[in-house]
Amino acid sequence: MGHFIGLHPEYEVRDWRGRSYFVDFMWILGGHLFVFEIMDYGSHGKDRTKYRMDLNRGLFLQSQGCQFISISLDEMKENPSFVLAMLRSILASYLAAATEQSGNILHKFEKIERQLMRLAIRHHRVVRPAKAARELELHKQTVIKYCRRLVDKGKFRAVPTGETGRIYQYEYLGSTQSPDLI
Repeated sequence: MGHFIGLHPEYEVRDWRGRSYFVDFMWILGGHLFVFEIMDYGSHGKDRTKYRMDLNRGLFLQSQGCQFISISLDEMKENPSFVLAMLRSILASYLAAATEQSGNILHKFEKIERQLMRLAIRHHRVVRPAKAARELELHKQTVIKYCRRLVDKGKFRAVPTGETGRIYQYEYLGSTQSPDLI
């Protein structure tokens, strides 16, 4: 990721029963929590109870707002480029929209602005306010207001259409993180 800020190995959490256990890695990025578990097939063997408990832990962490990411130990050893590509894909929108470092000035974005930037990344760098309003369950005028703010902040560009020059969509201008940073 270019740095280890917010990454905690062997992070202690409590499960639904109040019992303490350790996840392999917890990465805290702004208000987002990512749990990475490296899963070894051999550790389950034929023990269905251990397998079930591992799945229940993942479900519980998701219910607590964590993004739970299971990674096969065998895949990490045999095909690390695949694992890296998948992690880049999963994390790109969070990295691009969370915060941006520009010199020594840290620009923070409001929740709706971050949601709109993530949405733009998922939709090939384009946001259409009517569609975004439906997807984010917001009023169309609210989406337009936040898109205009992102234009002012240099993250979006209004795209005029036809002879009238009306704005029906906005283009995301921010980077999606260069692959060498992840």
